[in-house]
Amino acid sequence: MFGLIGSRSIKSQRTCVSAGTVFRNSSRRAHDPLRILFCGSDEFSITSLQALNRVRQADPELVASMDVVCRPAKPVQRARKVLREVPIAPVARHLDLPLHQIDTFTKWTPPTPSQGPFNLIVAVSFGLLVPPRILSVARYGGLNVHPSLLPEYITYFIVSEDPTATDGDRFRGPAPLHHTLLRSRTRTGVTLQTLHPTNFDGGIIIEQTPFLGIEHGTETVEELRDLLAPIGAQMLVQALMDGTFVRPVQGFERIKGGPSSTEPSYAHKIGPKDRHIDWSTWTASDILKRQKVIGPLWNITEAQVKNRLGQHKAAKRIIWDQGFSLLEADCHLHPPVGHPIIVGLHAPTQKVCIRTCDGNILVADKVKVEGQNTAEASLAARRTGFAPRTHLHEPVAFYSRLE
Repeated sequence: MFGLIGSRSIKSQRTCVSAGTVFRNSSRRAHDPLRILFCGSDEFSITSLQALNRVRQADPELVASMDVVCRPAKPVQRARKVLREVPIAPVARHLDLPLHQIDTFTKWTPPTPSQGPFNLIVAVSFGLLVPPRILSVARYGGLNVHPSLLPEYITYFIVSEDPTATDGDRFRGPAPLHHTLLRSRTRTGVTLQTLHPTNFDGGIIIEQTPFLGIEHGTETVEELRDLLAPIGAQMLVQALMDGTFVRPVQGFERIKGGPSSTEPSYAHKIGPKDRHIDWSTWTASDILKRQKVIGPLWNITEAQVKNRLGQHKAAKRIIWDQGFSLLEADCHLHPPVGHPIIVGLHAPTQKVCIRTCDGNILVADKVKVEGQNTAEASLAARRTGFAPRTHLHEPVAFYSRLE
């Protein structure tokens, strides 16, 4: 879709027409060799970094130099003695690129490469807003690759035979991949935009996958990321080759009479509350989807605790470490919604089952009860007592509901 053939002094005018609406992209001009400050973090940004580095090696008159900025390593685990780097850090070292690890731009000034000061900032899945004092120094400003179709200005229109067709996935915010899948959006795309000095995802759109987007057919964030990352990287490289980022026209000048743009959905950062199962409203399908997209999920349960004062019940977090599977067969289990039970006569074959609000039964795999090691769900239930044991068709005194 986006070939690597191009000219840095290209002058073009693109016009797309649909239903009487015209969007025009004005002429561009050549630019100096680029000295790039690349800001990234994860695997999605690594793909763009590697693509730019290949260009730097093949054509130093296009990309003269590149430094990498990322967040510093953070302590993980309860002891907080192990440091985990963001994925892009070791990649930058492997590519022998200068690396700067910062937690904030406050009081930080970019170094000056031997070829001269940075003249372009590129931010991909970075997480920090590049401040105006740094952005304004770069002659060509900044660019951002965003894995969604931002809604303000639509680059292309495609006439669809389906009058009910929607405009695909349009998410502003830090987690568009997750929300595309969580909201069951079947189409998505990539946007290349300028960096706005004060707002995330508020820049001028340089390029975008066609209207209606890509029918992605993926189920996990990793699959969707691996589909979109090469498209975004190629879009970024092509923009540098064509010079379309130099003095971009605001929003592909919209001709009077065109359709109004849709408001964006905000894709908030995924946090613990998004993984907290609400058994009263989440269907089995909802739980299995979230497990696949953002798992592992969790609840609060009453568990048996032993200490110097004896044994008593206490509220403990239970993490459904390896999720659930749907019980396909009709087993005639009818526990209250959200109340776990142990089903089976013998320990090796026992299962922890939970009924969902839509009447399905989910079988838990391995779990981690707070203060305990990860174990098979039935073993953890017997140890901590968060679920009673029952035989089919026998009455049971149900324990407290998962919260």
